Amino acid sequence: MNTARRAARARAPFLAWFDGRARDVGAGAGEPRRIDWLRQVPFIAIHAGCLALPWVGVSTVAVATAVALYALRMFAITGFYHRYFAHQAFRAGRGVQFAFAVLGASAAQRGPLWWASHHRHHHGHADEPEDSHSPLQHGFAWSHMGWFMARENFAPRDELVRSLARHPELRFLDRWDALVPALLLALLWIAGAMAERLAPGLGTTGAQMVVWGFCVSTVALYHATFSINSLAHRFGRRRYATRDASRNNLWLALLTFGEGWHNNHHRFPASARQGFFWWEVDLTYYGLRLLAALGLIHGLRPVPAALREPAARRGEDAR
Repeated sequence: MNTARRAARARAPFLAWFDGRARDVGAGAGEPRRIDWLRQVPFIAIHAGCLALPWVGVSTVAVATAVALYALRMFAITGFYHRYFAHQAFRAGRGVQFAFAVLGASAAQRGPLWWASHHRHHHGHADEPEDSHSPLQHGFAWSHMGWFMARENFAPRDELVRSLARHPELRFLDRWDALVPALLLALLWIAGAMAERLAPGLGTTGAQMVVWGFCVSTVALYHATFSINSLAHRFGRRRYATRDASRNNLWLALLTFGEGWHNNHHRFPASARQGFFWWEVDLTYYGLRLLAALGLIHGLRPVPAALREPAARRGEDAR
């Protein structure tokens, strides 16, 4: 290995904190399932930030901010990263597409191209050995978060998102995926510091807003999202005999704004609605209906009646 290549490999773990392209250096080469802990320092730091809760205290403003950011970013992940970018379940103009891509990027789950490409790969190999986060194939811990930290999954699967990659703004968000979370963290600190100075009666500080509004909210988002990989293929009910082990789980559906209707989703992934029946609560779908009513998105894809019935085409997975 020449000197320049060795230097690039040595810098890669640090550059990968900021530059998604640096994650390609050495990705998949030798021990692809190995977790590069140095690359995971920001991910670990966000979790560690939650331990500061006893020191920063609590206020109504900080908790409300954490809840609001959980809800907004969960909708961006489920409605746009998942149903729009990964499955093209509806159509949106370029401005709306970018706005929700930015909001989704603030959840620190990497860029929209990375997210969509890995999710498409999952649907192509659900619960098969090639599925990066199948609990049946790789166990709970790996399916929940190990795969997200492994070197083989740092880079996006470019061949699966060629049409999305035509947009330079999406490529920018994908490459510099730490930028939006960092900006959100800074804005929360500034808001908290201003509240402390201008409205001390609120009991809010910059550090408190960062810990509650960013760390606690983001960690909750991580593990709610990851639970669809690790739990929704293990616990729940199977309405449809799909080729994978996906299951419907009410509690996960409530936690993830509708994603817990996972067996439904694997039955017909292209639907904008994952709660196929009126009693299946799907908050993301209700939000998408509101955006459609406002004229911001259009073409919400419905569930074909023939596929919604459990007896129809039993044993087929409409991936």
